[in-house]
Order: sequence, then structure tokens, then C-alpha cells
Amino acid sequence: MEKITFIPQDGAPVDFYVLEQTRIGGLDYLLVTDSEEGDGEALILRDVSRTEEKEAIYEIVDDDETLNAVAAVFENIMDDVDIV
Repeated sequence: MEKITFIPQDGAPVDFYVLEQTRIGGLDYLLVTDSEEGDGEALILRDVSRTEEKEAIYEIVDDDETLNAVAAVFENIMDDVDIV
């Protein structure tokens, strides 16, 4: 499982483990967790960076409609995962 480090604008670096990634409507999404093994806190992140930026910029998806739609896609991709 790939581990990536995010550096929030106002905080210390945070490590996440990438469970899956997908592209929907021209936008990239990551399903990440804070735990390498077992049940952990999961988040869906959306890439909001511009093509000219050297590093990707992600934001947490918190809009319920988008969150539900993207979560359904991840559930279809990953047969053994239920996103609550």
C-alpha cells in the first residue's frame, strides 16, 4: 500500500495510505486511510491543483452529494470495501 505525506497549510505533515484512486469528470480522487492495517479513518480527497503546479494539491471532499457519488464509485472498484 502506497504511503503519501500531506502537508497542510496550517499544520504538521500527515501520513495517509492510498487504498484506491480514480478519475471522474476530469478530476482525480483518492481514497485514503490513516491506518496501514485494519479499520482506520477513511477520507476521499480531490486533486484541485492546476496542471502547471509541480505538486498536487488535494482537498477533503465534504459536499454530501459529491462524497456519496465518489464513494459509490470506490465501492464498485473495491469489491470488499463498504464506505460508511
